[in-house]
Amino acid sequence: MSVLDLLDYAGVAVFAATGALSASRKQLDIIGYIFLASITGIGGGTLRDVILGATPVFWVKNPLYLVICASVGVILFLSSHRLDSRYRALVWLDAIGLSAYCVMGAAKGLSATGSPVVALVTGMLTATFGGILRDLLAGEPSVLLRPEIYVTAALTGSAVFTLATLAGLPLIAASALGIVSAFIVRGGALKFGWTLPTGKAGPGRDPDDVL
Repeated sequence: MSVLDLLDYAGVAVFAATGALSASRKQLDIIGYIFLASITGIGGGTLRDVILGATPVFWVKNPLYLVICASVGVILFLSSHRLDSRYRALVWLDAIGLSAYCVMGAAKGLSATGSPVVALVTGMLTATFGGILRDLLAGEPSVLLRPEIYVTAALTGSAVFTLATLAGLPLIAASALGIVSAFIVRGGALKFGWTLPTGKAGPGRDPDDVL
């Protein structure tokens, strides 16, 4: 099993766990756990494969990914109530999944097209789209609307991996650098509240003036 295979399985499993934890916070039944775990686990990779034209998508070619998601959903259904803070576990697991999956997505994009720009986009989408779907379906505030850095962490990990690969570093070294970089940025955002500058609000306008 290659480094990228391991990253793919690990990313799917960790993201599936965050989906199951969202189901736990909403007190859903076991089907809800499995559904949210699966959607979160395979969502980003599915979008990546569709964009790259890699069809059938990865989990159709290898149903083991669905088995992993369902297994994680069942395990969390039986055990998540024992966690002191399901939300804290969710956000830190999401940070780990994002760090692994942004590298995986960038590697797939770079391999398929040879374009560093495409690698950045596929890395970012692979790492964030599953979490966006999870929050949308679970009725949670979207990760995109939270103040702390999220997408930027995925872009950072994708960029570091891509640059390291183009510089000729071995795959395992480039992957490690990308994962650590993404986790530092996302972990710092969670721990210290790192944010990017926000836009300034303009003066209000009467709705009648717009028409």
